[in-house]
Amino acid sequence: MDRTVPSGAAITLAQIERIVGKLSAKQKANANSLAEGLAAYGLQAGLSQPHRLAQFLAQILHESGAFNYDREIWGPTPAQKRYEGRADLGNVQKGDGSRYRGRGPIQITGRTNYRAFTKWAKKIDPKAPNFETTPDAVVTDPWEGLGPIWYWDAGNPEGRSLNRYADDNNIEMITRRVNGGLNGFADRVNWYVRAALVLLGYGPAEVKRFQQNHPEAGMADGIAGEKTRMALHKALSGANPYREVETFEREIEVEIPTIPEAVETKVKEKVDWWTKLTGGGGVAGLGLSAFLGADWQAVLAGGAVLIAVILILVLLRSQIGEVIRDIRGALA
Repeated sequence: MDRTVPSGAAITLAQIERIVGKLSAKQKANANSLAEGLAAYGLQAGLSQPHRLAQFLAQILHESGAFNYDREIWGPTPAQKRYEGRADLGNVQKGDGSRYRGRGPIQITGRTNYRAFTKWAKKIDPKAPNFETTPDAVVTDPWEGLGPIWYWDAGNPEGRSLNRYADDNNIEMITRRVNGGLNGFADRVNWYVRAALVLLGYGPAEVKRFQQNHPEAGMADGIAGEKTRMALHKALSGANPYREVETFEREIEVEIPTIPEAVETKVKEKVDWWTKLTGGGGVAGLGLSAFLGADWQAVLAGGAVLIAVILILVLLRSQIGEVIRDIRGALA
C-alpha cells in the first residue's frame, strides 16, 4: 500500500517523509500503514492533537528504526533469549519468546499483548484476526497501523492512555511505558524535536529559527534543550484545534444614544399635552359616572370613558407620528 493519506488525516505521508527524509519503498509502505491507522482511529485516541502526536511519532520512529522495520530482527540476542519463559509477557509455552517477538511500528511483544490486541481489534471488526494464533497478522493492514494506537491508548503496562504524559511533555515516562526503561532515550528526544518542528511548519532541523521566533525557548543556539522542548510543546498545544477552550463571562457595554435637547423638549411638550387630554377624559368619565349614579349608570360611564380614550387616540395619531419622525431625524 503506497498512497498518500487524505489531507484531513492526523498526519500525511508527505509530512512523515519531511520528518525522516527520503523514504524507501519499504519505509513508505510501513509509514503509510501508520498514517492510515491514525486517519481511521487517531481522533478517537486523542492523537489528532499535535502535542500528543509529536510524542507518539517520537516513539514510533525510534522503535521502527524510522519505519525500516515492522518486526524485531531475531538473533536471538541475550536479551531476546530472556523473552522465553517471561510470565509477565505471557510467554509460558516453549518457543513463545520467538513466536511473540516485537511486531508492528511499536513492536508489540509477548503472548499477553497479542491476546489483548486481538480482543481490542475484534471490537472494531469482529472479523479481525486472532493475533495470538497468527502473530504475523499484526503486520498486515489495517492492523499494522492500529497496533501502536491500541498500545498508546490502552495496551501499555498501566492500561491507561499515554496521552496524560504527552500532555505534561513527559517524554521520559512515555519511554519507560513503551520500552520498560530508557533505552534509546536520546534518539527518541531527537525524533520528538524533528516531528514537533515539522508539525509546526518548520524544517526538521530548524531549531535555531524556531528559537528566534520563540524567545521563551532560550538562547537561539540551535540546540534543542529542555527550554526549547517545552517551547515546542507549548507551541504545539496552542496549534491544537481540538483543545479545550476556557470560557468566561464578561460584561458587554452597550452605548446608549443621546437624544438631542431640542427633540427631548418637543417630546416633553407633546407628552404634557397628552397627559392633560387624558386627564380631562378621566375627569369627564368620573363626572358622567357621578351624574348617572346607579350600577347600570356606572356601566354607561365606563363606556363613555372608553369612547373618550378612543377619540383621544384618533386625535393623537398624527401627533405621535410627528414625534417619532422628529426622533428619527435627530438620531440619523
